[in-house]
Amino acid sequence: MRSSEFSSVRATLGKTQNELAQLLGTSLKAVQSFEQGWRKVPVHVERQLLFLLAHRLSSSGKSKQNCWNARNCSKETRQGCPAWEYRLGHLCWFINGTLCHGQVQRTWQKKMILCRKCEIFRSIMPFV
Repeated sequence: MRSSEFSSVRATLGKTQNELAQLLGTSLKAVQSFEQGWRKVPVHVERQLLFLLAHRLSSSGKSKQNCWNARNCSKETRQGCPAWEYRLGHLCWFINGTLCHGQVQRTWQKKMILCRKCEIFRSIMPFV
């Protein structure tokens, strides 16, 4: 996650740097460093931040589209995918082990490269 994205998400959530630090369980200095680009945003912080943003935006009336419908996944693919198992097709990007493009993405970084191009993710968070 780029520092500009981090700042945009914080603004969308309507949080001060201090409030966001408390919400993420990190220090004010860390939040400042993420926004200035002095420190890379850790995976666990990015995931939690995007999860909060997705919830905020979906609470504001955005529809929840399931990934398996948008991607026309076969029954076999659906049954092997954690997003289908837990009925979280609108949060497929958040769940590790999902079958994206027919294969499991082993790391968050690799998964997010695909997710940032995906219509499900982009429908929820078009500016990230």
